[in-house]
Amino acid sequence: MRKAIVIATTFFFAALTHSASRSEPTTAPVILGAVQHRLVLDEMLLKSLPAVAVDVTFETGEGKKSGRYTGVLLWPLIERGGLVDEAGKNASLRHTLLITGRDGYAVALAIGELDPHYEGKSVILAYAGGEPPASTEELRLVVPRDVHGGRSVRDVATIEVR
Repeated sequence: MRKAIVIATTFFFAALTHSASRSEPTTAPVILGAVQHRLVLDEMLLKSLPAVAVDVTFETGEGKKSGRYTGVLLWPLIERGGLVDEAGKNASLRHTLLITGRDGYAVALAIGELDPHYEGKSVILAYAGGEPPASTEELRLVVPRDVHGGRSVRDVATIEVR
């Protein structure tokens, strides 16, 4: 009898722990730093913007990889946050973005790469496509026309405007 009670109690607490861990909310990625408004990149915001699909091919340590990704352009999100510029000629060009994944991996982009007045590169935050597939909870930075995939950050946590 005592053994049955121990087993039942163990299953009860295991089930309780499992359901509690599944109900924990995931923290949505954010744009912060030199912006007027800290921007939370939740599903509602992402789905309110036009979807963009890009095909990319890049070199990896395992050879060439190709994929089709769907998401939103990064530039309109930066605009929505509102860059905070210092005085001076072409002040916005002094900004860089530090994109960091939940695993701590980080890469930098110059704002001039995104700004349509300069290079206007179609950098996206993907919520679909790739291996493993991206999602609105685990966004992936995709930088088209990069030869190597080093700036493809998985599971973006923060985009800091500096």
